[in-house]
Order: sequence, then C-alpha cells, then structure tokens
Amino acid sequence: MRALTGVLFAGFLFSLAGCQRDESTGQNLSAIEAESSAIVTNAEREAETRRLTEWLDARYEEELQFSPLMLAEKGSKDLNDQLDDFSAKGLAQQLAWKAATVEQLHEEFDYQQLTPAGQESYDLWIYQYERARAAEPFWRMGYATNSYWPSFYFTQMFGMQSDLPALVMNYHRVDDREDMLALVTRLAAMGRAINQLKLRAQAAAKQGIRPPRFAYEVAIREAEEQVSGAPFAESEQDAPIWGFTKEKLDALLDLGEIDRTDADRVRARAHQVLHDDFLPAYQELLTWLRTDIVNTDDEARGVGALPGGEAFYRFSLKELTSTDMTPDQLHQLGLKEVTRIRGEMDALREEVQFEGDLQEFFTYLREDSKFLYPNTDAGRESYLSDSRAFLKEITKKLPDYFGLLPKTNLVVKRVEPHREQDGGIQHYFPGSPDGAMPGVYYAHLSDMNAYSKADMESIAYHEGNPGHHLQFSIQRELSGVPKFRTHTRVMAYSEGWGLYAEQLAEEMGAFHDPYKRFGRLNGEMWRAVRLVVDTGLHAKDWSEEQAVQYFLANTSLPEAAARFEVRRYLVWPGQATAYKVGMLKILELRTRAMETLGGAFDIRGFHDAVLGGGALPLNLLEKRVQRWVDETAKG
Repeated sequence: MRALTGVLFAGFLFSLAGCQRDESTGQNLSAIEAESSAIVTNAEREAETRRLTEWLDARYEEELQFSPLMLAEKGSKDLNDQLDDFSAKGLAQQLAWKAATVEQLHEEFDYQQLTPAGQESYDLWIYQYERARAAEPFWRMGYATNSYWPSFYFTQMFGMQSDLPALVMNYHRVDDREDMLALVTRLAAMGRAINQLKLRAQAAAKQGIRPPRFAYEVAIREAEEQVSGAPFAESEQDAPIWGFTKEKLDALLDLGEIDRTDADRVRARAHQVLHDDFLPAYQELLTWLRTDIVNTDDEARGVGALPGGEAFYRFSLKELTSTDMTPDQLHQLGLKEVTRIRGEMDALREEVQFEGDLQEFFTYLREDSKFLYPNTDAGRESYLSDSRAFLKEITKKLPDYFGLLPKTNLVVKRVEPHREQDGGIQHYFPGSPDGAMPGVYYAHLSDMNAYSKADMESIAYHEGNPGHHLQFSIQRELSGVPKFRTHTRVMAYSEGWGLYAEQLAEEMGAFHDPYKRFGRLNGEMWRAVRLVVDTGLHAKDWSEEQAVQYFLANTSLPEAAARFEVRRYLVWPGQATAYKVGMLKILELRTRAMETLGGAFDIRGFHDAVLGGGALPLNLLEKRVQRWVDETAKG
C-alpha cells in the first residue's frame, strides 16, 4: 500500500509540474518529483534485489551439485561420498547449465530495477558464465573453468596427482560413522577422477600439447609417493591417503563413535578400495607419464610455441588480469616497474651503507649466512615460529585498518612431505566459513637455503594477515550477498590484494629493520619481474635460462627459488601477471578516493569497500569503490 501511494503521489507531482512551468517553480517541483521517484524506485529495487538474491542462491545450490569438492571446501557434508566429474562431458554439461541460467536471468530480471549491489551480483554471475564460455576452446590445453588451477593436468604446480588427495585430506570432515563410510566411497571415486584427468591429458598430448619435461618428472615423483608404503607395499611407512584414513578411523574409536568390530570392517573395506580403485588408477597414470615423457622437449617452451598457444595465452591474460592488456603492454609495464623499484632498492642499499653495487648487494643477501635459516629441523622451526610471531603482531593492528574482520583462525604449517618441493612457493589454503577448519599458511621448507630471512616477513603478510587469510575469510563470512559471491575467485583481485597487503603491512608498522624493508621491496620487484618474464616466456620466445637470469639480475631471490618461479610460469601461463596488475589497480583506487574525499577519507572504509563484496573483476571493483566514494562524499 505504501508503494502504491508513493506512485500516485509521484504521478500527481509530475502532472502539477507540467502545468506550472515558470523556471523557479519548475526546478523545485522537478527536484521534489525526482526525490519522490527515487524513494519509490529504491523500495522496488530493494524488493527486486532480494528476489534476485533468492534466485541466485537457488542457482548456486544447483551449481554446487557439480562439485562435491567445492561443497567439502565450504564445510558441507552434502555429496561427501562423491567427487567431481572431471571429464570433458562433465565440463560441457556444467557450461550448458550455466548458459541456461544466464538466459533465465535475462528473462526474469530487469537490470534497471535492481539496486547497485543487485546489479553487481547480476554482472558477476554473467561474468562467470562468459569466462567459462571463453575457456571452452582451451579445455584441450588442460584449462577448465577455474582460473585457480594451472594449465595442463599433471604438473609440479597444484598437479592433480598430489592435489586431489590433498583436497580430500584437507576438507573431508569425519565426525561420525557415516562420514567415515562416505570417505571410503570417496576413495574409490578418486581412482575414477584420476582416470578422467589422464584421458584428457592423453588427448592433449596427441595434439602436441604437453607441459615441459620437468613437470612430468615432478608429477611422476609425486604420483609414486601417493602409492608408496602401506597398504600398497610391505612397509612401516603409510602412504599419505592410508595414513589419513587410519587417523580418522582411530579418532572415531577414541570418541566412541564406532566400535572395534565395526572399525575393523571399515578398515578392511578401505584397504580393498585403495587396492582395487586407487592403486590401479595411479599405476596407469605412472605408466603413461613414464612412456610419454620421451615426447617432451629438451628445452622448455612457453605456450606460444604449442598448437593454438598464442590464442590461449591472450585468453589467459584476459582471464587472469580481468583486463584487455596485451602481452606487449604487460611486458612494458613490467619493465617500467622494474626500473622504478630498482631506484628504491638502491636507496635502501645506501641506507645500510653497503659498499658495492645493487647486483653485489643481491649476492650478499642470497649468500651471507646471516640471512639464511640453518638447513636443519631447528632452522625450519625457527622459520615457522618467526612467521607466527610476525602474524601475531600484525593481527593486533587490524582493527585500526579494517572494520570487517575474519572469524576464522589462521595457522602456520610446513607443507606435508608428499607435497613438499625444494624452493617451492609458500601458499595459503582457506578455512571453512563455519570456523571448524582454520585457514592454513603452508611453507615449503625442505631446502632452507632457498629462503632468505630478508624476504620471509613480507611473504607471511601476503599469505596470512592482512593478505589472503583476511581477504578469503572475510569473503567466505559475508552476509547480505548471494551465496555464490562468498566463493567467487578472481586472480587479479586476490593476488593483487595479497601484494597490496605487503605494502600495507609496512604502512601498519611492520618491517623494523632496513633489510626486512628491502625484503618487502624485493617481493614487489619479484612481482614486477613476473610481468616481464611471463610475457617473455609465452609471447617473446624467451628460454627458461634467460628468464632465470633476468630474475637473478633484478632480485635477491636465491637461484633455486628463481628457477622454481620460472618453471611455475611455464605451466601456468599468465597467472604471474595478475599480482602487479591487481595491486596497481587497488593503489590507483585508493589514491583517487583520497584525492576526492580529502579529510573524509577513512582507510577502514576503503578497505571494507574493497573486501566487502568478495572477489570482483577489476572493472566491477572500480565501480564498487566509486560508489563508496560517492556515498562518503554525500555524508
């Protein structure tokens, strides 16, 4: 009734304004009319946006049925006896479903009748479909619909030979007997999943599309580790998946959730499933990898040298930066940033009164023992404890910079032995939205000579707080938005935030000595170098060695870490460019907001605007921040 009365009142004002056209009266009535119409329209828009949210929530629940792993990652036990369909047919079915939802979205909702927040959700749903549709021609490259996975299937970077078991072990919750039975069924499904991925890798290989030889070598080693030890061989050492299974079963026994007789039956069933389904799939995968490795190139090549690789790289850059920047534009941006950061590095070199040029300073930071943790268990524990201390201190300061704060806890762990690699990149696994599973900052520590004390503080902030843990946790805990937005992933947004967080940590008072501040600059340089190297490898015919030498000439990264980085880019084209592009956009938006708002600018409000809508492509992020600026300016 209130809405109807408002409409009639607005119509009356419109008629009155048409009868009285002297300039001053016309302007006053037009202002009243606009205000009244806005009130009515806002009420209607709020109602329509609530309807859209309900509709999107229903569609998201349908979408989650395609991914039992995503359900598990969310903390849900729905479909916890199943795994995703990784076949090309499965991808096609999901894409067709998504296309149908977009058609229905257009039919059922008028974009102009939504609030700005509703329009943002509408745009994001369509954006996700459009990027999935654009990816379809590149499924043969190993690319699916999730930019958070590298190209190809079995590589050293999140290769499914090791990450599929890791995902199950990280996210499958076992609280009772039914959960345990579901785990056993899921173990059998892992064999099917590995077979599906192997078939797609084989189809790609027949077209001449393969990752470099080093990726095969790591995939073979990691696949072997998955089926080494009990129950696959007589051994006192358990294979990772068997150790996990036994641990969960023993915990249920201790809790009294299952009796000994039943536990023995479940254990026997798990043993059989691992032998009948899991082991054969890995054996067949290993046989194929060992056979096909002879067809890989002696010298690693970028994707531009592969069939269809140039188009794939252009697609990857658009997908991963959420911009239309070309390989050459990104390359030039990288060169410009490298020059700028070198100047800041040189100033710090002079501050510490180092006698020698910047290249000699890099060598000093790489090789002097005072910048290295001992390559011992004690040294590894020191790295972890120092990281925890840095994060503890910065976390205390978060309320001064953020209104939104995460509820999910953060823990720091060493990467499990079956996934650990020398020089491997530290990384973050999100926790569950309900807080049952904490977020984890994982550190590769098998070779302590690959990590400098000067660099490790900024990495902790990037992966933990105020970086990925803060960003992912806030997103997953959002309320008042469609549920799909709590899990949307956009590489330039999240990695741009992670790199921005390193600089923000310095503004928050971190990095108490000049070498740690140099480490922060080194981290930024590292990401600027990525722009140059990634585009060099995939669009300018750079060799692996050329890329490594460029790294060593412009950063203090140890050679092992630099080589790991370059090999990462070779199997994940374009991903390395997202960091700098995203960071620069966030800084641009902050500078613009500060200039517009002056004394009304509030860093907490800015950060909440950036993080409060979850991950967004950069054009939608810009619109969101501009709305916050406009609303703040109005008071």
